[in-house]
Amino acid sequence: MPRGQKSKLRAREKRRQARQESSDRVEAQPTEPEKEEFPSSPSPSFEDVPQSSAATGTSSSLQVPGKICSTTVAASVSDAKFSEGATDQGEEKPKVPQSQDTTKRCPKDPVDKKVALLVNYLLVKYQMKEPVTKREMLRNVIHKYKNHFSEILRKASEHLELLFGLDVKETDPNKGTYVLVNKMELGSDEKLGDDREIPKTGLLMIVLGVILTKGNCATEEQVWKVLNMMELYEEKKDTIYGDVKQLITKDLVQEKYLEYRQVANSDPPRYEFLWGPRAYTETTKMKVLEFVAKIHNTVPAAFPSLYKEALRDEEERAQARASARAHTAALASAHSWATARGFSCTK
Repeated sequence: MPRGQKSKLRAREKRRQARQESSDRVEAQPTEPEKEEFPSSPSPSFEDVPQSSAATGTSSSLQVPGKICSTTVAASVSDAKFSEGATDQGEEKPKVPQSQDTTKRCPKDPVDKKVALLVNYLLVKYQMKEPVTKREMLRNVIHKYKNHFSEILRKASEHLELLFGLDVKETDPNKGTYVLVNKMELGSDEKLGDDREIPKTGLLMIVLGVILTKGNCATEEQVWKVLNMMELYEEKKDTIYGDVKQLITKDLVQEKYLEYRQVANSDPPRYEFLWGPRAYTETTKMKVLEFVAKIHNTVPAAFPSLYKEALRDEEERAQARASARAHTAALASAHSWATARGFSCTK
């Protein structure tokens, strides 16, 4: 082959290799959005927005505690074995200094990174009391990983439930619209602090779960044993929950979600937790058992005695609702009868 032709072939091969290396470098950067995947929008990419402010330009008083690496944090929740069938007599996780908290152990897998980002994004939307669409999640968070959307949303939903007690619900399948709903039923926007704060319902559900699995009354030691497995300690402030001791022994007690009382005849004094009246009003034993079962990666029926107790609670609640409806109907009927005959209680 002529020398000039060989030179041209070598030059062409070098250009091809350079183009391939350039392409490989682009593929190695998973956080870069695909160009023109969606029309341009005034909403910035969520990855470019500081976590201390809202993703769409709202007040900076909205607080997301750092970049929550949800896959790591939720894993610590799943280590908290505290119900029958998963005894708490095993080894506890070693205490980890707060300087090694989960915000500094973010996942390296690109999909898990997207899960953590989506958790933060959905928390901001919850704080802003705004729904979110699939299109927004793809455009502002997921970018080129759109083929993994279902997996990313599923994992993010699991972490939001375990950490914050928030359920991700699809409200309009046609438009792909989702909202975050607090697991506590009544007045949830008013609960557990200012509604601009990160909800603490997840921690409350865990404590309620410990109480349920310990015969509806758990000692303070039993509660802290489970919380320690999640790297939550009396003497340490947590990135997400803040002062955990004050939260569970004062704040939630004052709000009547928990009862915190001295164990009878204990010397030195020991304390125990029970469900408060608002907990009985705003959730059920079955819902808390479902939460516990999810932590253990199983179903409520896997805990037979607790499941029977939760079923009895459901039946009693149904009977109470039926009695209340019957009483209301009887009063309405009596009122209608009296009105039709011209009777009145007014003078």
